[in-house]
Amino acid sequence: MDQGRGEGDVPPQDDKATRLIRDADTEAAFAAELAAEAEELAAEDLADDSLDSSDEDAGLDAGPAADAGVPSKRAACAVTGKVRAKRDLINLDTLRPSLAIRIRRDHGGLPHDALVSRGVVARYRSLYVEELLQQEKGELTELDRQVAESMATHETLAENIEEGYAEERTLGERMSDRIATFGGSWTFILSFGGFLVVWMLINIVESGKSFDPYPFILLNLILSCLAAVQAPIIMMSQKRQESKDRLRSENDYRVNLKAELEIRHLHEKIDYLIQRQWKRLTEIQQLQLEIMQEKRYRR
Repeated sequence: MDQGRGEGDVPPQDDKATRLIRDADTEAAFAAELAAEAEELAAEDLADDSLDSSDEDAGLDAGPAADAGVPSKRAACAVTGKVRAKRDLINLDTLRPSLAIRIRRDHGGLPHDALVSRGVVARYRSLYVEELLQQEKGELTELDRQVAESMATHETLAENIEEGYAEERTLGERMSDRIATFGGSWTFILSFGGFLVVWMLINIVESGKSFDPYPFILLNLILSCLAAVQAPIIMMSQKRQESKDRLRSENDYRVNLKAELEIRHLHEKIDYLIQRQWKRLTEIQQLQLEIMQEKRYRR
């Protein structure tokens, strides 16, 4: 059967692979043509913009008649009505669907191509986050409001609690922290154990000259006084450590909540962009098919 196969016969798998390669080459060629056309259009737009800017500079003193044909670089915000530069305005259609729906809830007559200012977008983004938190948790706390405001202003919430807490400590607090740190170390245990051994040896060996004979009443008094003074100092240090841990947990909560909301918004943006890009890809494919048909008719 291998001998009966001709040289011009191609296996089905090779034929499919060759067809896929040809289709990929064809799509790449059409994509290159579309890119070249886009570059030409961009060059024409740049030339038009330069001409428009030169015309605008030349017609500053010509009056309203000269400015009638020049496109305006300023537009009004559809929400506030204030005139701003177009670079400070955002098309409503480019926002996330949930944010655009929230803006249209207060301003129902806005078209899809309406222009809104960045301040309006930041304000409605903060309102949207607050409403989202209220729907999920019911009551909105002060920490949640801080997270919503930080998302609207794009500020970072991560803080170094150690630096801020160390700067606010008084002299007594620093001393109590050092005493508590020394009291809970092996240095204190070994040094105090050596002091006890030396005290007892001195009073046992030299019994005639001992100042604290057995059962070491003076030593017990010293230990009682030391424990009475050291206990409240350690409690004061633990209380400050508890407040530091509370500040650290609040900071972690704000950071984690913002990260969760940002990830959720990022997923929403990606889904929205995928839908838009899918529509554009289908339009490009239709355009490629039309170009192919036109080329076939020309041939």
